[in-house]
Amino acid sequence: MSSRRLPSLSALRAFEAAARHESAKQAALELSVTATAISHQVRGLEEALGIALFVRRPRQLELTPQGRELQQVLEASFDNISNTIRRLSALPERQAITLTTTPVMAVRWLLPWIYRLRESHPGIDLRIHASHEPVLLDGITADLAIRHGDGRWPGLVAEKLFDTTLIPVCSPQLAQQAGKDASKYPLIHFRPQGVFISPTDWPGYQKIVQIPGLDVGAGLAFSDESHAIAAAVGGQGVMLMSRQLIEDELADGRLIQPFGPELEDRAFFLAYPESRRNDPTILALREWVMAVPGRLTELSA
Repeated sequence: MSSRRLPSLSALRAFEAAARHESAKQAALELSVTATAISHQVRGLEEALGIALFVRRPRQLELTPQGRELQQVLEASFDNISNTIRRLSALPERQAITLTTTPVMAVRWLLPWIYRLRESHPGIDLRIHASHEPVLLDGITADLAIRHGDGRWPGLVAEKLFDTTLIPVCSPQLAQQAGKDASKYPLIHFRPQGVFISPTDWPGYQKIVQIPGLDVGAGLAFSDESHAIAAAVGGQGVMLMSRQLIEDELADGRLIQPFGPELEDRAFFLAYPESRRNDPTILALREWVMAVPGRLTELSA
């Protein structure tokens, strides 16, 4: 690492101001010191360099050739420093914001579009809290939430993202083996831990549709929807899943609907505190999230 042998910065500043104004008095006014202090700093600089920087005339300072050369370098350097500081000071302060949602929503619905948020709001650092348990939207634990339910939550603004339709799905191979008889399919259950509003499960489905011989008490059970989906794709059974969250698997044939009927389920909502309705960072996240549903078909196209 090279060492820099530089004179006093105060002396350099005093000299540059005096050279620019061609006056110790004017330099003193700019730097809020006395003219005597400017003269003292300049003379100390000349002694340190061993050269004359000014030809001193009554009421005027005239630069020597060496002084002119040093003045030009210092003026450009101080301008660069000033411009850099101004630019850095003008950079927007980064904002961290936490969005809480279920793991499957985070992975399958939000993550493919995070790059759009970075493009439109590079100063926002998004933190995704993936959990089936609802958390406080207190600005500490989380700021916004994507929740599954009826949208009636006191103190929160709830804006619908999309409706959901529950359908039974399994691998084509399993469907070919079991045929149309629903009672021949092993079931895959999704049972999230915690107090999150439970999705319609097989017992709830059977209560509504009354399929003969369907044993809703048996089968594999997972606490994570992604694991349940992987098991269904792997031919381990049939599961109930929101059609909107498995568009890719349905489109490429990894999952099919072996029997019916399908059920309309609760919708997904974006929720945030009423008191933060006009918060710029909340509005930025809202703009991004509310744009994703319109691109849901693009994800499966």
